[in-house]
Amino acid sequence: MNITFSSAQDKHIEQMTAIYNHYVINTAATFDATPVTVENRRKWFFKYAYTGPHRIVVAEYNERVLGYALSMPYVSRKSITTAIETCVFLDPQHIGNGIGTRLYDYLFGSLFLEDLHRAYAGITLPNDASVALHKKLGFHSVGVCKEVGRKFGKYWDVEWYEKELT
Repeated sequence: MNITFSSAQDKHIEQMTAIYNHYVINTAATFDATPVTVENRRKWFFKYAYTGPHRIVVAEYNERVLGYALSMPYVSRKSITTAIETCVFLDPQHIGNGIGTRLYDYLFGSLFLEDLHRAYAGITLPNDASVALHKKLGFHSVGVCKEVGRKFGKYWDVEWYEKELT
């Protein structure tokens, strides 16, 4: 399969929304409780797609988005501009075949010249696949926040991971 990796474009928003909504509806990987609309995702997209060290990248095969990864502000404060939060969402039919690793590699490659010091990722537990992916890419655990959010009638812990970028 000849998968291409590129910066996300407006044409990808509908498919990225469908992927994201799978996780909204079926998992605690995101604490959004109701599916997002394509129009809301379009606003989100233009907020992060082309602003400084914030990127959205996609993996695509035959014009079908297989997944996407992004970097966004870790915290919106002037003195925390060298830290980013990252995440990756894959089409559930394409989990486990290395696309997440390749997406993150592409994302971090696109950020190479940016003035960044640390990347963070919050993983709702349990999520063995996401933990393994982040560890494989050099992230290490910096702690667990207990019962951060409530979804599906229960509280979920979030483990935070950190990666040095400089």
